[in-house]
Amino acid sequence: MSPDLRTRYLGLDLRNPIVASSTPWTGDPTVVQRLEEAGAGAVVLPSLFEEEILNEEIELNRSLEQGEEQFGEAVSYFPQIEGYKGSGDRYLARLEKTKAGVAIPVVASLNASTLGGWVRYARLMQDAGADALELNLYHVVADPAMNGADREARDLELIAAVRAAVTIPLAVKLSPYYSALANFATEAVSAGANGLVLFNRFYQPDLDLESLDIVNKVALSTPAELRLPLRWIAILRPQLGGEVGLAATSGVHTALDAAKALLVGADVAMTASAVLQHGVRRMASIVDGLAAWMGEHEYESVDQLRGAASAANVSDPSLFERANYMAALRSFSTPADLSR
Repeated sequence: MSPDLRTRYLGLDLRNPIVASSTPWTGDPTVVQRLEEAGAGAVVLPSLFEEEILNEEIELNRSLEQGEEQFGEAVSYFPQIEGYKGSGDRYLARLEKTKAGVAIPVVASLNASTLGGWVRYARLMQDAGADALELNLYHVVADPAMNGADREARDLELIAAVRAAVTIPLAVKLSPYYSALANFATEAVSAGANGLVLFNRFYQPDLDLESLDIVNKVALSTPAELRLPLRWIAILRPQLGGEVGLAATSGVHTALDAAKALLVGADVAMTASAVLQHGVRRMASIVDGLAAWMGEHEYESVDQLRGAASAANVSDPSLFERANYMAALRSFSTPADLSR
């Protein structure tokens, strides 16, 4: 008998725990349909960025107000602009179209760093049919006047504001750079998060040595990057309890990667780079491969598999913390001739 791949994430019923995470591709309703056909349990849409919304509104207002100080009486000659379609409106239209074309859960995404009027888009996404919302906290604290406590307080305020704007489930996508991550994760849940997505990948700028221009170029993840979310999901699962959704993202490229994520306590394993690199067929490979691996290892369901190797269920939980540091260093095999 085939293993039961069904799972729950953010209170949503999923046919399996493999989720297509946020990429430019998932903004295309046709691609989302193909991902569903390939077996995806759910899909996360690309993020609507706070900067997109605010900059567009600022530029529109600036254009409409241009010249009014010199020729105030002429402003009334121009017709009122009605039905202007900005980036937010286009996002909502794609969300509605995507949701209408698939049966799997569709998660909308907001990428933000400050409080502001843009929070209303969380409610608009809910109204457009999103099954859940992923709040992507993405910022680099470069201001020396801001300390860690202030940054965390603002993030928690932001989570609470978005939570107040919607009734659908809310996941928060975190970076691994909080100084006391376990504490912040707990506070995020207290502020209204129904789940956590671990972790956000920060795309680093590069430098062109000839022109000295800053070059923005996406580097896809590698399976080695999965180790960080594995550690923290294993630690957080027993601390947060079973009601808080946990998603592993960054480094999920194969069925074995997904199995590791579930074993340490993730509800779902999210993949993006593998699909971007190999195409939609990789989604089917991961789903089918997970079922095969579970069958070989006599796991009858995802419920049985989930958390079997979390910090609560291993013989030495400290292995997920500092105790494995020396062992990891000693595991590296050096060449006999270091002069090479």
